[in-house]
Amino acid sequence: MAVPSGRADDPELRLQHALDLAYRYLGYRDRTVLEVRRHLEAKRVEPDTIDQVVDELGRQGYLDDARYARQYTADRRRLDGWGDERIERKLLSAGVAPELVAAALAERGDESELEAAVRVLRGRFRTVPETDRDKQRALGFLVRKGYDLELAYDALRAYARS
Repeated sequence: MAVPSGRADDPELRLQHALDLAYRYLGYRDRTVLEVRRHLEAKRVEPDTIDQVVDELGRQGYLDDARYARQYTADRRRLDGWGDERIERKLLSAGVAPELVAAALAERGDESELEAAVRVLRGRFRTVPETDRDKQRALGFLVRKGYDLELAYDALRAYARS
């Protein structure tokens, strides 16, 4: 969506137009700085205007990659049963800095990753997998959810003991 004709040379109007685009984009869900930048680039907003928009949205509290990483991590763990590896991949691909990802993953709450993996297993497999085929299915399920293979083995053993 281009700036209305005749006003493209007014920097204040360009900035306001870009802010409007960003507010609309942020209206659906939280976004990372990189996601907002890419969205504005796709709308053909000039790079210096994008920088101004990102700075302004950060000052207003609309853009905060650390908050985004913490909330995303908590949601994926609670709602989808994801493991740390899958969450880390998604956050890094969304442009969150590695140190912010590590900090978000470190906030575990009351449940360890092993306990979370066992909970996910219980939700998917009502009975303990007994056959080799069922055990392989359970391990594959946990790995696809983003749990490390070694942790998946530990979770399967813990589930069998409980």
